[in-house]
Amino acid sequence: MTKLQELMDGNRQWASRVNEKSPDFFKTLAQQQSPEYLWIGCSDSRVPANEILGMLPGDVFVHRNVSNLVIHTDMNCLSVLQFAVQVLKVKHIMVVGHYGCGGVKASLSDSPLGLIGNWLRHIRDVSKKYSDVLEPCQGDEDQLVDRLCELNVLEQTYNLCNTTIVQEAWRNGQELNVYGLVYGLSDGLLQDLHFHNEGADGLEQRLQAAVEVVATRTGARQA
Repeated sequence: MTKLQELMDGNRQWASRVNEKSPDFFKTLAQQQSPEYLWIGCSDSRVPANEILGMLPGDVFVHRNVSNLVIHTDMNCLSVLQFAVQVLKVKHIMVVGHYGCGGVKASLSDSPLGLIGNWLRHIRDVSKKYSDVLEPCQGDEDQLVDRLCELNVLEQTYNLCNTTIVQEAWRNGQELNVYGLVYGLSDGLLQDLHFHNEGADGLEQRLQAAVEVVATRTGARQA
């Protein structure tokens, strides 16, 4: 049996189980999608959005890239964001990183990384910006990576809030909540980084408060 056939068989078994449990599920799902949530996360295969949130297909609109970056020149991410906010009218956007992120770890390396090094340059900029926060973690690579994972989520959430798409939604009075979260591979739990935004006012202050919380996490490694 080929690998493709294994995947096809697995798909049919899954569809059969879903149909058996809820005969109208796919018929209803095919009519429209009206999720309330947009998940911007890492491409890591161990971080599946729907499963982590305990939600079904159709419940979460998803964009993933290496190390969950929100870059103002990334038309892919911005197109997803625009569709989610302006067409689907999502009410909640989550930027979700994960502890032990390989991209974050690679960004700390001095070795040449090839093409992806250009992408990870954005995380290196985050590490330089918050070098004082990361300084107490020097000498403990795991803790250093995890703190940078948290800071990266905060910066990408901040970037998201400053996109023209989100700013316009807030100006128009659209209900839109933005959160920064981080996922633990070793326990399956999401951690709130306490950077919640439902409007542009006070954004800088909320970011600083969230960074100060991260700065206190220099003890035991987060799971």
